[in-house]
Amino acid sequence: MDRHTIIEQIPGLRRYARALTGDAWAADDLVQDTLERACGQWHRWRGGSDLRAWLFTLMHNLFANQARSLSRRAGSGVQVDPDEVAGELRAPDAASDLALDLQRCLLRLPVEQRAVLLLVSMEDLSYEEVASVLAIPVGTVMSRLSRARSRLRELLDAPAGDLAARPAAIGAPMLRRLK
Repeated sequence: MDRHTIIEQIPGLRRYARALTGDAWAADDLVQDTLERACGQWHRWRGGSDLRAWLFTLMHNLFANQARSLSRRAGSGVQVDPDEVAGELRAPDAASDLALDLQRCLLRLPVEQRAVLLLVSMEDLSYEEVASVLAIPVGTVMSRLSRARSRLRELLDAPAGDLAARPAAIGAPMLRRLK
């Protein structure tokens, strides 16, 4: 296995990390952490197995660990729903409205549903591969995917003002007010 094989996986890892975190800096950090962990645990990868699935598994586990750690630390801070401070944020360019709406709706999905949706639709992994990456049964993958698609449709069809009125998904990223 040469380094080019791993380098070929970086664009997919970056796409998944960006959609999962909703933040370019956090996504780059997550990819870096994933690659560091892969190098440190190289002895655990079985030659001939799916390198891509192994890297996505490492990334998913890192993201889950970071989310748990962040939620423990965030308990002491003030949580702010991004929709509540929308008026304080700068308005985006009109051309990027649809992409931002999709991003905002994706981030309102529960993490478990978002991960399945992104791996199936963006990374084109099979249900079996997603089940392996997330360490869940194939039936759970199909169920989460169905619920994620339905919820995403609801969110995208809702008028923009309704998004603020709806409760954020459990595990949806929250902003911390720093003052």
